[in-house]
Amino acid sequence: MKTSEKIAIIIGTLLFIIFVTGLAWSISTGLAGFARSIPFWIIVIFCIFLQLYDSYKATKE
Repeated sequence: MKTSEKIAIIIGTLLFIIFVTGLAWSISTGLAGFARSIPFWIIVIFCIFLQLYDSYKATKE
C-alpha cells in the first residue's frame, strides 16, 4: 500500500469521526437532551470503532 493511500485513509477516518461526533453532540445538546440521545451515542461509538477497525485492516494489507 502506498503512503498516499494510508494518508487518505487517515484523513477520511478523522473527518468521519469529527462529523459523526459533532452530529451526536448537536443532537444531545438540542431538544433531545442527553438522556434521549444515549442510544444514538452508542450507535455512533460503535460506528467509529467499525471505521477504525476497517482502517486498521486496510493499512495492514
